[in-house]
Order: sequence, then C-alpha cells, then structure tokens
Amino acid sequence: MEKVVQFLQELSENNNKEWFHANRKRYEENRDKVLFITEVLINEIRKWDKDIPVMNPKDCMFRIFRDVRFSKDKQPYKTNFGSFIARGGRKSMNAGYYFHIEPEGSFIGGGIYTPPAEPLKAVRTYVAKHAEEFLDIINDKEFKQIYPEMYDHKLKTAPKGFPKDHEYIHLLRYKSFVFSTNLKKDVLLGENFVEHIVKAFRQLYKVNTFLNSALDKNM
Repeated sequence: MEKVVQFLQELSENNNKEWFHANRKRYEENRDKVLFITEVLINEIRKWDKDIPVMNPKDCMFRIFRDVRFSKDKQPYKTNFGSFIARGGRKSMNAGYYFHIEPEGSFIGGGIYTPPAEPLKAVRTYVAKHAEEFLDIINDKEFKQIYPEMYDHKLKTAPKGFPKDHEYIHLLRYKSFVFSTNLKKDVLLGENFVEHIVKAFRQLYKVNTFLNSALDKNM
C-alpha cells in the first residue's frame, strides 16, 4: 500500500489536471490495487454476511473525480480512495462496510451514512421499536473496543413524527447510523492490514444486519 499512499500524497500536492494526466498510468495502477483489495474484502465479508452478493469491485469503489459544479473548492480530484461494500454497491442506501485510504486520514467503518428522508425514517421507526436490541449490539464489549461511539451527526431536537419525550430520543435524533475507527498508517502499510480490516468489519455485521432489517421491514 506504500505506493498507493505515496501517489495520493503527491496528488494532494499537485491537485490539477496537468499533473494528473501526466501521472494517469500511476493512478490506474494504484486504482487497480485498491480494486483488488476491495475484491478480497468482498470475498472475506461474504463468509459471514450472506446479504453481500458476488459483486464487481468497481460497483463499490468511488470515483476519484470530484463534482465541483456547486463547490467553492474547485480542486478536480479527491485525495483518497474509498470503497463501500453493500448490497447494491456504493450507490445503495443499504448498510455496509467502508474503507477509506488517505495519507493522513485513513479509516474503516460502516452503517448507513446520511440516508434520504424515507430510509432514515424507516431506520428511526425500527430503532424506536427495538432500541434495547440496538443498544445491546453497539454496547457489546468487543464492538466498543473498535467503535466506541456512533458518528455524532444528529438533530438538535426530536425528528418529525417522534415524541420529544421518547425514552430513546437520543438515538432517534441521529441523521446517520455510522461507526468508524482510524486506520493508522503503520497498520495500513503493514503486512496484515487486510486481516486488520476484516476483523474490524466482522464487528459491524450485527449492526448492519439490524439496520438492513429496518429498511427491509419499513420501506
């Protein structure tokens, strides 16, 4: 992974079309490495999560090209590689597994990130009815060792359709149901980084199953 990280570091320092075009072969070589890792991870996840089908890794990996039409930041390229492994691929609203490679900000995680209104309501409705089951999953000792808390992205008040005095309103206020953990550079560049990611992903299985049940039963 050292060459992948080195390429991304140089891209962050030369984020322009001229440099990218001159280094396009390097980009393609490093993209192919990440696609290979994505395929390995798909196969590993399928050993325990039968919700994940046989998939083309290209359907999971995000494009490196940025949409700058409505952004003040006009840099044309992302400075990371990322893949989201879920039923339906990266465009899916299903819960899944994500890994993100960036020189100073690599991480792994999963769940459902900023879903649209309908699936978000479906998850909140399910959590409201099965809050204790959800809390048992995310408070499990082994789970919390890797994912100590949920991504702090929530409303300041109760979401529409839910009472403010609901016993578990602190859970229903979340706008994302996501968990993540940093991927240290020494681990990323080590020989066993895939095993490290697989171990972390394994702990997400129950929470992803719970969240996908919410979608399946309320959509």
